[in-house]
Amino acid sequence: MSISVPEILEDCRLLSAVTPRSFQRLVAMARLVRFAKGERIFDEGEPCPGFYAIGSGLIRIFKLGPGGKEHVLHIVGPGDTFAEVAAIGQFDLPASAEAIDPAVCALVPMEPFRQALESEHRLCLEMMAGMAGWVKHLVGLMEDVVLRDAAGRIARFLLETQVGPDGTIALPGLKRHVASHLNLTSETLSRMLRRLADAQLIALPDATHIRLLDPARLRQVAQGLFPNV
Repeated sequence: MSISVPEILEDCRLLSAVTPRSFQRLVAMARLVRFAKGERIFDEGEPCPGFYAIGSGLIRIFKLGPGGKEHVLHIVGPGDTFAEVAAIGQFDLPASAEAIDPAVCALVPMEPFRQALESEHRLCLEMMAGMAGWVKHLVGLMEDVVLRDAAGRIARFLLETQVGPDGTIALPGLKRHVASHLNLTSETLSRMLRRLADAQLIALPDATHIRLLDPARLRQVAQGLFPNV
């Protein structure tokens, strides 16, 4: 099933506070872009081409350390955006991006977007409102790293991942990408998933799917209130 630019931007959380007039201006300047599984979209340090809104698929945003070690900053999917901070701040890309799955996105190009921000004070305020939600999300990620143990981070991630009708989650990409996103080693992630399964909070039907058996107790783990995991 095909998806259009207006449909993608309509579901974009960053644009949730944008008025119909501003929305139509963004739609007029945007274009569809498609990425194959594993395709590199851009590299850290490159000029920002604009911001991307995801219609389908998953994108991982990551950085490489001096020794080549990769750290996944975010795994983003439909309704999310990426490169938006660089586009709004008008600086080079601070991280790299790669498609985990085949993806369809709407790209709002840098130059017309910059002109729109400079000419429309209202659009700037509307985009700031959308960015406030993104900052709240980043605070949550920092809270995970600083305040939650491994079990708590994994539990929160599972609760916030889209669940199918049968309560099953498809892991977004390779386990090592998920582990890096949660600031864990792959071994720690696998060990903690097994402990959650042994506690009958989740089931592990195969290597790429997880079924939530007891979301209420999983929520306790995410809040640090269930230490016996």
